[in-house]
Amino acid sequence: MADSPATNFQELKSSQFQSYLQHDTIVVPEDLEANVLVTTLDKVYNWSRRSSMWPLLFGLACCAIEMIATAASRFDLARFGMEVMRPSPRQSDLMIVSGTVTKKMVPAIVRIYNQMAEPRYVLAMGACATGGGPFKEGYNVVSGIDTYIPVDVYVPGCPPTPEALIYGLLKLHEKVERQSIAKVAWYKKNTSEAVPVPILGPDVFDPRQIEMIREHTLGAGAARSTASTGPARVLPQLLTPEQRAHLEEVRARFLAKAKQPA
Repeated sequence: MADSPATNFQELKSSQFQSYLQHDTIVVPEDLEANVLVTTLDKVYNWSRRSSMWPLLFGLACCAIEMIATAASRFDLARFGMEVMRPSPRQSDLMIVSGTVTKKMVPAIVRIYNQMAEPRYVLAMGACATGGGPFKEGYNVVSGIDTYIPVDVYVPGCPPTPEALIYGLLKLHEKVERQSIAKVAWYKKNTSEAVPVPILGPDVFDPRQIEMIREHTLGAGAARSTASTGPARVLPQLLTPEQRAHLEEVRARFLAKAKQPA
């Protein structure tokens, strides 16, 4: 008589459970297997974390619809212990960046990422969050969220299907299972720092690069102004006659080339 589906399911669940909790080298005698279990702290800790990972509930564009469908009954993220999507970053383990990341939204995303407790992970869902998508090099779109926060898993597609998102989540689970408590950064002192929130001005930029931007765009006057006491007052440097002549020469060559027949 063939085994019932319920029996097959219980055997499969038991085998998967044992693969994470059993020890690699220590073998328990057969007569003690019902009462003794030998494993490592890393395996138990990582198994519990990956089996109860709570995503952060927010969406940016059309990829968010596919993420919602993944959590619905047809695909059912509850199978992986992820059905609880939290509205607060302080209760979340995983940030799913689902959709187009505009420059106006980047400071808010980085601020929310800094509010998440460690260990924390980021999944870039879709072509827009991964590299800009069809809006790459646009005036208001960031070419990939990994420019500002670290990304653990990339899920391609425009938009990716719920099956693709589930596959990316399984890959994230595999990454969690390979981590060791003794080596991860969030249990060590002075190794995990907050990501600086980008500044949104004429463009979005890293605040750690302010001095470099001033020096390269405003000339040597920027360095002198920041070194002096009091508030920085930076004025653009006027072009020298040689620089003006060079620019006129380049402009003339460009116009002459544009007038030539193709």
